[in-house]
Amino acid sequence: MQGQVDLHIHSNKSSDGSLSPFHIVQLAREKNLEAISISDHDTVAAYPQALQFGEEAGVEVIPGIELTTLFGGREFHLLLPFVNWKKKIIFKLIAQASKKRIKEAKERVRKLQEIGFEISWKEIVKDSGSSPPLGVTIAQVLLRKAERKKTPALMKYFSEKNRLLAPYLFYEDYFVKGKPAWVPKRNLSLLDVLKIAPETEGVPVLAHPGAYFQKASREDLAVLKESGLEGLEVYTFYHDPSQTELYKKIAAELDLVPVAGSDFHGKIKPHIAFGSMKEGQYWMVEELRKRKK
Repeated sequence: MQGQVDLHIHSNKSSDGSLSPFHIVQLAREKNLEAISISDHDTVAAYPQALQFGEEAGVEVIPGIELTTLFGGREFHLLLPFVNWKKKIIFKLIAQASKKRIKEAKERVRKLQEIGFEISWKEIVKDSGSSPPLGVTIAQVLLRKAERKKTPALMKYFSEKNRLLAPYLFYEDYFVKGKPAWVPKRNLSLLDVLKIAPETEGVPVLAHPGAYFQKASREDLAVLKESGLEGLEVYTFYHDPSQTELYKKIAAELDLVPVAGSDFHGKIKPHIAFGSMKEGQYWMVEELRKRKK
């Protein structure tokens, strides 16, 4: 097979995704994608339904998850395509990650309240459903409310140049280290997750290594490779052309499978159109499958 693939897609089972697994699979069929992986943040709630929808639509759906982890004091996102979503170890990891993320989110809300923003934990939970809310989810709830009430301190996010990426701009202004609502990260250790990754049956792939919050160096990736990393998301909307070339070179040097993932979310990332990750090819799936433990 030589069809197009996208190995990093989010459904509404993530707190920041907007489309259902059924809708995603239908779009994949319409766009003639050979295979996709729905890799929601710290949850496998899209399964088994997504597999059934894929079978009915003639689209290969590869079970996945995106785990939020810490490495070198930074937040790193680890994809696990081919994960066995039924295994107890996955639910143990999800429970640990959720507990840490909820504590982090509550502290963020409390700090925003101290600053003077009108927002409550109840509002955040209502918007994010069963999935622990991410920083951009909190930002989205606050900004939606602020736009209705014309909150002066937040009106800059509704200008023509800022509106498209408003939740991410708010995140950078308030939630990164040194900003007013920053709280320490308490995520799972990436090295610890890599140690037990074989038990999940997933193939460890580092998502968007060049993202502003990760900035993975060659030295970082060499350590992660020695610890069990098998793939690197080289082709992603997070990377500019120079970053793509850099990580493509590093992947070749470290024998990491270069993969493509759009990180599609829907409304919260309107600049990423579904099916637009043209570099994704089925040989990537085949190479990852060879790395399964």
